[in-house]
Amino acid sequence: MKIAFEKGLDLVEVSPAANPPVCRIMDYGKYKFMEAKREHAARAKQKNIVVKEVKFRPRTDDHDFDFKVKHILRFLGDGDKVKVVVMFRGREVVHRDIGFRIIEEVLERVAEVCVIEKTASIEGRDMHAIIAPRPSDMKKAKANKAEAEATAT
Repeated sequence: MKIAFEKGLDLVEVSPAANPPVCRIMDYGKYKFMEAKREHAARAKQKNIVVKEVKFRPRTDDHDFDFKVKHILRFLGDGDKVKVVVMFRGREVVHRDIGFRIIEEVLERVAEVCVIEKTASIEGRDMHAIIAPRPSDMKKAKANKAEAEATAT
């Protein structure tokens, strides 16, 4: 403690469980600052995954179906994952085969631009599948987003 005081630094116990306990002479404020900076850099490198949700019903009309498929294609083009949901109300849940057909039709239409992460499954009154853009398409999407942001500013 005397040496640390003379140097104007702190005596920090690094490993209290060791025999004898391990201590280090350092500037504790600087250590905490560098640790926070390292954590911030790690958080900045993390990918932020966005999952968009598109809902269908068993009686969704053809035009609405086409419109929603276009939205799915746009979301995939932007590099986002998409959760395709078929919602059942009341007695509709008895006709699960209709829900499977809807999800299969959506997956057929977007097959060339996506990868299926989770096939159709039922949770409660909803049936859903999760699709993600192909990795090669994601690079293009990131480049397009960066270009769009550069032209906007």
